[in-house]
Amino acid sequence: MTATQLPELSGKVALVTGASRGIGYGIAEALVARGDRVVITGRGEDALKEAVDRLGSDRAIYVAGKAHDEAHQAAAVERTMEAFGRVDFLVNNAGTNPVFGPIADLDLNVARKVFETNVVSALGFAQRTWKAWQGENGGAIVNIASVAGLAPSPFIGAYGISKAAMINMTIQLAHEFAPKVRVNAIAPAVVKTKFAQALYEGREEEAAAAYPLARLGVPSDIGGAAAFLTSNQSDWITGQTLVVDGGLFLNAGVA
Repeated sequence: MTATQLPELSGKVALVTGASRGIGYGIAEALVARGDRVVITGRGEDALKEAVDRLGSDRAIYVAGKAHDEAHQAAAVERTMEAFGRVDFLVNNAGTNPVFGPIADLDLNVARKVFETNVVSALGFAQRTWKAWQGENGGAIVNIASVAGLAPSPFIGAYGISKAAMINMTIQLAHEFAPKVRVNAIAPAVVKTKFAQALYEGREEEAAAAYPLARLGVPSDIGGAAAFLTSNQSDWITGQTLVVDGGLFLNAGVA
């Protein structure tokens, strides 16, 4: 996207966590494409700088840090308010899945790490954006969950449990933050990102065969869904989880 292709500013501002690449970047890109300004977060400063360069430094800034670090959460929200004076949209995308194996052997310290990053950090960001802007002025929150939170997910059980918790957290926040703030979730199936690479690398055609739409997802698929859930077209939608799965769950019926 070049400067001449950028639309007029919408006046709206989004904070997108875990957005230096993958789904988070795809969401930031979709929001910038419609005229929003964005603040992106992530752990790697170099990757964040590159992402801002691609998004446009007049439309995007970054705050580096670990999502579960409360000081980072505070810094990200404060920087958003300092730079743009508002935070209309929060997209909780930061997540981790550091373990692959049966849940019976799961190290509980790893389970705690997964929950801290995938669930507790999202709650922390929601609390802070609510207090900084949304509680008085309104807005929308989108939590990036997963189909792993809706069905058994062999070998990524901790991740699936955390995403189920995020879906329930979405419902709780939607109830408590209404009518000022709409809160929804997106539950993607496998999206072609570095994060999910182990699920399809070297066998993409085989993996895609399970999907009625005959392909895996790409970040822009989730970006479009997030853009919708933070737009006026979704003004009467809250507390919902939008499954974006290429039809995968259609194969879950009785044979």
